[in-house]
Amino acid sequence: MTHSTLRQRSGAYARGEDTRRRILETALEIFAAEGYEGASTRHLAERAGVNLPAIQYYFGSKEGLYRAVIEHIVQHNEAHMAPLAVKVRAALAHPDTAAEELLELLCEMLEAFVALISGGRQNESRRLLYARAEIERTAGLELLHKTGMRQIFEPCLALVARLLGRSTEDQAIVLRTVALIGQVTIFCNRGVREALGLDLFSEERVRAVQALVRSHSKAIMRDAMAASCRTESPDGH
Repeated sequence: MTHSTLRQRSGAYARGEDTRRRILETALEIFAAEGYEGASTRHLAERAGVNLPAIQYYFGSKEGLYRAVIEHIVQHNEAHMAPLAVKVRAALAHPDTAAEELLELLCEMLEAFVALISGGRQNESRRLLYARAEIERTAGLELLHKTGMRQIFEPCLALVARLLGRSTEDQAIVLRTVALIGQVTIFCNRGVREALGLDLFSEERVRAVQALVRSHSKAIMRDAMAASCRTESPDGH
């Protein structure tokens, strides 16, 4: 095989990957804005600047494209949260990890989640698509739920349980974790964003939300940890 042939194949592959990426990014915006049923493949192709058969070539069908968009979101979220998840697992693997280190990791998890759901047009499209999937019960919703549990809820639950010396199966711990994460998910609510006069979060507003979530979380957890210590004290003092 000649170098010229290799270069041609490499160039064709790169163009193919660029086309596939362009279709995916366009589909994310359109599915988020119009929903699965409302989006037409003809419109998708026009917006992506490709011919209609390209969608079938790369994704097989509209449903195949939608599932690919969901998988694209999952991969993006995984890449965003994975480095922190490694740190959390390492900290939890050691029984002598200090409480302040665990609390810091919990705050970092919540801050990373804030960044994941706010700021930037692509993040806004991901948020809207997730909201539509919940309402329309579209294909791929289960995958979004499972990955969300694995990437965000389960690490936070493990940290909260460890900090309070309880089991991850304890319903009080589960409820507390849901409440902590709820500080972040409330900013996905359209009504809340309208009340704040926001469409997209600026970098400054993202940082402000992160700081607020960090402050609230530390206060909540330190109070809970102090209460837990008082409960465990033999004399109650």
